[in-house]
Amino acid sequence: MEEHISRYGKIYRSSLFGEPTIVSADAGLNRFILQNEGRLFECSYPKSIGGILGKWSMLVLVGDMHRDMRIISLNFLSHARLRTHLLKEVESQTLLVLSSWKENCTFSAQDEAKKFTFNLMAKHIMSLDPGKPETEQLKKEYVTFMKGVVSAPLNLPGTPYRKALKSRSIILKFIEQKMEERIAKMKGGVENLEDDDLLGWVLKHSNLSTEQILDLILSLLFAGHETSSVSIALAIYFLQACPGSIQQLKEEHLQISRAKKLAGETELNWDDYRKMEFTQCVISETLRLGNVVRFLHRKALKDVRYKGYDIPCGWKVLPVISAVHLDSTLFDQPQHFNPWRWQQCNNARGDSASSSSTTSSSNYFMPFGGGPRLCAGSELAKLEMAVFIHHLVLNFHWELADSDQAFAFPFVDFPKGLPIRVKHHPHSYIKNDSS
Repeated sequence: MEEHISRYGKIYRSSLFGEPTIVSADAGLNRFILQNEGRLFECSYPKSIGGILGKWSMLVLVGDMHRDMRIISLNFLSHARLRTHLLKEVESQTLLVLSSWKENCTFSAQDEAKKFTFNLMAKHIMSLDPGKPETEQLKKEYVTFMKGVVSAPLNLPGTPYRKALKSRSIILKFIEQKMEERIAKMKGGVENLEDDDLLGWVLKHSNLSTEQILDLILSLLFAGHETSSVSIALAIYFLQACPGSIQQLKEEHLQISRAKKLAGETELNWDDYRKMEFTQCVISETLRLGNVVRFLHRKALKDVRYKGYDIPCGWKVLPVISAVHLDSTLFDQPQHFNPWRWQQCNNARGDSASSSSTTSSSNYFMPFGGGPRLCAGSELAKLEMAVFIHHLVLNFHWELADSDQAFAFPFVDFPKGLPIRVKHHPHSYIKNDSS
């Protein structure tokens, strides 16, 4: 892509996914595209994605139906709910995973991150308990399903795509069975804690059809599990190569931990989360350099003219988010993991003497997309990363057990699973079989 940019500039014409395409590595145009969703541009993913995620998936929906589905997701992931319900659940699932880490053991950090986010989403969406046979079976089918999402759409016997379609069918039957059980309980007047999960909430507060609910739940399981787990794995990878950032994280989280001990508290609360300022810098830098979502699929709804460029109606438009995040004119040493650059951004917002270029670069930081399709789970994703990092740095030292690095296939993935070796800190409070 850098080769194309050097020859044609940051905005160029190509042919991708069998369609004439405008590729944009330009920060201004990318922002313009996302802000004009529904007016000048529209979400337009390949048909194979809709075939496997479902025609009612939020990823492929457009217009009023997408807006309605997004409102349901936003209501369920509201700020109040993050504070009252989700923070406690995120911490509980974090401690469950970390308590299984044994001294000097080597394991896949990527698998552990996936276990954490899957357990959290399964609990959050359908009140499924981690480790139970039905949860583990669902996870097994989901892994097969995910392999098909990222494969070539060849619906032939034995292909990952065909296997994924089969797993999708099994997963949807499982969700539908849970729906029927829940509806029967509601008709019988049985109220329980399960009403707090997404399935219960949608059944009570929406008029969606069964098919729409199934696709919504599947797409949220996909969105909430895959991207968050990769982001946590990336943070583990970047941090082990940056001792200075680990030290500053330890200081920040020790301060929070000591204050909690003095107050006689054990569980994290929202005020603790708000104190994780450097942690938020680490999260932002992980998302900028890691680029979990590298590009988005859009198409022009009408002829568009942008700064001398003509974009014909009906053409595919590919805003490449990663190209902007790695643009040396916007970010100093863009290939370098530097969480402190975000402290400069925060300072610049309140200090006119600070670098204006740093502030402007933060305006083009879009790890969760932008405009009307901004990721509904962005705040939950940051909460998950912060809580996981809190307990990770307070309890463990870790190092790579084998060389590995992230590649895009097209989703970001560690080919070896990011093998790490861990040691407990002397004052670790997480107990496991080896302690």
